[in-house]
Amino acid sequence: MFAAKTHEWGQAFRRLRSRDPKLSDQKINYGKRHQTAKSKQAHHAKQVISASDFTFYPIRKTCQCPAGEVLSCRGEYTDTNGNHKFWFEGRLLQCRDCPLNQACMKNPESAKSNKGHGRVVTFILPDKRKPSYTDWMKHRVDSDVGKQIYNMVSVVEPVFGNIGTAKKLNRFSLRGKAKVQGQWQLYCMVHNIEKVLNYGDIAA
Repeated sequence: MFAAKTHEWGQAFRRLRSRDPKLSDQKINYGKRHQTAKSKQAHHAKQVISASDFTFYPIRKTCQCPAGEVLSCRGEYTDTNGNHKFWFEGRLLQCRDCPLNQACMKNPESAKSNKGHGRVVTFILPDKRKPSYTDWMKHRVDSDVGKQIYNMVSVVEPVFGNIGTAKKLNRFSLRGKAKVQGQWQLYCMVHNIEKVLNYGDIAA
């Protein structure tokens, strides 16, 4: 239980920037170098018929695909966010010869194998959704007080990144605990001198 709560609280903090409209351009301007390549790959990925084009009947627990076939419910569950979900999977005979299988399935060939499967769709019953720990944490960290506390959180990764990448300390060139400690402290001293030189007026 505690591990689940901790995971959801972490999710709430990690998505704080994506929910803040003031930081909407952060990912574009300062994102990782490979994000552009990933976005191009996602753009060229095969687009299939959306689950919104399926008709869901929650009382009968069935759904109808765009081709008119009725898919039976394969299961229902509640995810970690409290969403009550139903998932449906088309039978092989339904999807194998369907005229829309090329547009409906990312891998239409899977319906031709006895070990494959048909189209899978999932639907949520919003009226059964309960507030989760993530919702609670989102409410707290998105508040004015929560943002002030979040801005005061400091991490050590930028320091390691500067020393390892900018100052090229990929490995220690000395041996022995005392010598390694001395070399590390010299790099830390140079790092701190740079911070005083660049941001000393701000700190004052």
